[in-house]
Amino acid sequence: MAKAAVLVVDMLKDFVKPEFIPRSRISGTIDAIKRLLDRARAKGVPVVYVCDSHLPDDGEFKIWPRHAVQGTEGAEVIEELKPREGDYIVKKRRYSGFYGTDLDLLLRELGVDTVIIVGVATHICVLHTAADAYFRGYRVFVPRDCVNAPTDEENDWGLRYIQRMYGAIVEESSRLEV
Repeated sequence: MAKAAVLVVDMLKDFVKPEFIPRSRISGTIDAIKRLLDRARAKGVPVVYVCDSHLPDDGEFKIWPRHAVQGTEGAEVIEELKPREGDYIVKKRRYSGFYGTDLDLLLRELGVDTVIIVGVATHICVLHTAADAYFRGYRVFVPRDCVNAPTDEENDWGLRYIQRMYGAIVEESSRLEV
């Protein structure tokens, strides 16, 4: 990889709970992300948290229950993966981390040409962020052990789609050269 960044998508308190993805289902994912972030930070790879941050009356709540409302505890990154000094935070109001944010500008200023996307949900926000990364010319990696969705079917479908449609490299995080 020429110059990579890790994008941590929506690892927020509102998404790691029984009505979305129960902690019992996602605990291995959290551990894998933590190990990847430790490796990335040790090598100076930028870590960018891409976090839902909705207005209280966001139109998305016509589709989904209220979640990640700006200023609420549910919009905070889970304790195990809290951002560290030197990490970046990009707030988003739509599925893609690129739509209506300065993520692309940040990555370009950092000289990044490759993104490693981790987080939730594979079939929604991870997928749309991967799509927009691809459309902007970034190489896309999605470590399969570092993403998750409410069901195996949704997770597997999202990974297959990202790999087929965007040419993403989908493999275990331990195999990535970070």
